[in-house]
Amino acid sequence: MLEAVLVDDEIKALQSLSWELTNFSDEIKVVASFTDPFEALEYLLTNTPDCLFLDIEMPTMDGFQFIQKLQNKDFPVVITTAYNQYAIKALKHEAIDYLLKPIDTDDLNLTIAKIRKFNSKHNTYEKLENILLKFNSDSKHKKITINTDGKLLFLESNEILYAESDGNYSTLYLTDGQKILLTKKLKEVNELLPKDIFFRIHNSFIINMQKIKEFIKTDGYVILESNHKIPVSRQKKSDFLDLI
Repeated sequence: MLEAVLVDDEIKALQSLSWELTNFSDEIKVVASFTDPFEALEYLLTNTPDCLFLDIEMPTMDGFQFIQKLQNKDFPVVITTAYNQYAIKALKHEAIDYLLKPIDTDDLNLTIAKIRKFNSKHNTYEKLENILLKFNSDSKHKKITINTDGKLLFLESNEILYAESDGNYSTLYLTDGQKILLTKKLKEVNELLPKDIFFRIHNSFIINMQKIKEFIKTDGYVILESNHKIPVSRQKKSDFLDLI
């Protein structure tokens, strides 16, 4: 049985959709429904349904804005609307399907098949990810695990030169010249890196202490083996000197 959440600003449309889903199929159970998209977003912060049926035209926040604000996207989204002009845009916003109201039984059955396929693939990836993470954590030679761009990277400490902040994002600079963009703040990146090797030398930079080539005291910056110049903040200078 698939557990579904419904979001539609019109109470009658919400009741109709719930009736259509539960009466057209014995594979779906509606576990929550919302006319207020903000309440739905709050609910989805701590609850992960098997699927979300989402209306497009809502006055306080349209369906596409709703998708962008979703923090938990581990479930498939199905767009439901009485208008057919949103089909292409729905797919661009990573909705797995698009249903026109009133919902046709055959169309709903096809959508359910897509939902099951999506969830099956996602569960397989999740299990594999957990196996890889456990293997790495149990290994005597533990690597740094970076989750980015839909993949897991397992890096040696000596492969990382430094990390740089860019607001809510960070960039890892590797010894082979690669740059890896992370959807993490520098504080979160700092928690992933071994404290005995990496040091947050500045609000915007974390460096690999083993990659320092020079420290220019007068100007207050270090030069790494890659010849990158990284500033040392006044607040971090004393701690940095203690380490070297």
